[in-house]
Amino acid sequence: MKLSDLKDFLDEKAELYNNPDFISSDPIQIPHAFTLKEDIEISGFLAATIAWGNRKMVVNNCNRMMNFMGNSPYDFVMSHRPGDLEPLQSFVHRTFNGTDFTTFIRGLRHIYINYGGLEEIFSQNQKGNMLHAAITILKQKFFEIEHQQRTLKHIADPIRNSAAKRIHLFLRWMVRQDRAGVDLGIWKQIKPAVLSCPLDVHSGNVARKLGLITRKQDDLKALNELDTHLRSMDASDPVKYDYALFGLGVFEGWKL
Repeated sequence: MKLSDLKDFLDEKAELYNNPDFISSDPIQIPHAFTLKEDIEISGFLAATIAWGNRKMVVNNCNRMMNFMGNSPYDFVMSHRPGDLEPLQSFVHRTFNGTDFTTFIRGLRHIYINYGGLEEIFSQNQKGNMLHAAITILKQKFFEIEHQQRTLKHIADPIRNSAAKRIHLFLRWMVRQDRAGVDLGIWKQIKPAVLSCPLDVHSGNVARKLGLITRKQDDLKALNELDTHLRSMDASDPVKYDYALFGLGVFEGWKL
């Protein structure tokens, strides 16, 4: 398929799936439930962190997380006392457990108190046209608090060749200026042009079938390959094509 034809095809699919109906079946509905900037950020960060597996189960467990925090995530993060974290120990989503949850609450508080919040971390550490370095710095600063080794795996690190799918999903939610109103676009210091596609098994398989990725692993090298192709089709909004790739894989059942 010619690049121009592929672009037309993916533009059509992106428009099809990038619409408000997408919200009701996706974890993005969690940050959509809030209006305060910090509530949107924190709920989105936590929702993206556990966004793997059955989507209905993900949404249910995201709602459980919000309920644990009294549906006021920013206030809970900033005002909690040690005893307030004890009920969180019962939380489990796949390999993300109560210890991880409480560590994330403390880590987020550390970020807001000492570094001005999540947006500041990413906007101040962007390098070139990528956010990979900022993700690495976020992880470093996040885990300056006391933590168990097991929790480190829940923030991926591009420096270890990870595609960091869930962090890039969170960044898409926060940064992308979405005319359809799905992505929230509340961060104004970062341009959508520097976003990377949240690369998972579905988007990866579809991208390979379309010739956008040649590498077999869903790692950082594959992500960079995909980003290069997507940016050649739309330099200002490359991750809109995540909707096309995801939709083709999940809703239309495309496989290798």
